[in-house]
Amino acid sequence: MVERRSFPRGRLLHGDCLEVLPRAVARSRQRFDLVYVDPPFNTGVAHRARAGRGARAEGERAYHDAWGGLDAFLAMLEPRLALLRELMSESSSLWLHLDHRGVHDAKVLADRIFGRERFRGEVVWVPGNGARNRRGPSVTHQTLLIYSRGRDLIWNYKDPLYREPFAGTSLDMHFSHVDGSGRRFRERTLGGKTYRYYADEGRQIGSVWTDCPAMHANTPLRAETTGYPTQKPERLLERILRVASLPESRVLDPMCGSGTTLAVADRLGRRWLGADQSPLAFEIASRRLAGTTQERERPEPKGSERSNLAR
Repeated sequence: MVERRSFPRGRLLHGDCLEVLPRAVARSRQRFDLVYVDPPFNTGVAHRARAGRGARAEGERAYHDAWGGLDAFLAMLEPRLALLRELMSESSSLWLHLDHRGVHDAKVLADRIFGRERFRGEVVWVPGNGARNRRGPSVTHQTLLIYSRGRDLIWNYKDPLYREPFAGTSLDMHFSHVDGSGRRFRERTLGGKTYRYYADEGRQIGSVWTDCPAMHANTPLRAETTGYPTQKPERLLERILRVASLPESRVLDPMCGSGTTLAVADRLGRRWLGADQSPLAFEIASRRLAGTTQERERPEPKGSERSNLAR
């Protein structure tokens, strides 16, 4: 019997997603608008959780990330991606998070599963950990490959967390108009159609994200830290959820680790489903989600304003 924990907005399953997800969604026929997949990276080592408040990871083993070579790693990944595709809605997107060890080969694999035309782009995430290699170039980024199930996908490009300020030079040169409410804007005509851009909305961010440092999730000095060795920062997942899902969407993380995706989805009001086969990940994510639920249900002080993330 699959061990599971239920929460007001979702369920957490203990087990290999290839085995537990089909049974979990068979009756409800759930489909998900957003699937975030952060699998092992084929590092060849065992990853351990941080013990206590120390900086070194010397605690309990979280998971063993050795597959006997790249081909074996891809053989593990292939049936799981194929399953996840079947669980996606027609307007959904899947974000596959890997690093240089396997991302290029995994893209060839994902192209075959989803169809090359369903590859929608990639995000280069810079964790900000610095360069260490003294014998050649240091790889200081990770890559998220984005695939859609259908022709269209949910994309909230005007969400504030997916925007950045215009450059000062651009503001001075181009935003010379002011509307009736005092907002500065510029207009451009392309293909016979005129587009208006407001200065205070900013511009869409590019495909290189440098403003979601991993240190926020991996230092004992931060409240969101769980000690899990490969925990991702909440800001990274919050941007993904806000741009690629709707308040009524279902979110799936089939290899959820410390539960960052699920905790952020819960805070944003999305329904979610998560799974992980690591006993340590299951326990850490369970405690984290219980804390998130308690925090959400705690009465607010009189006169306080609700966060705009609690919609």
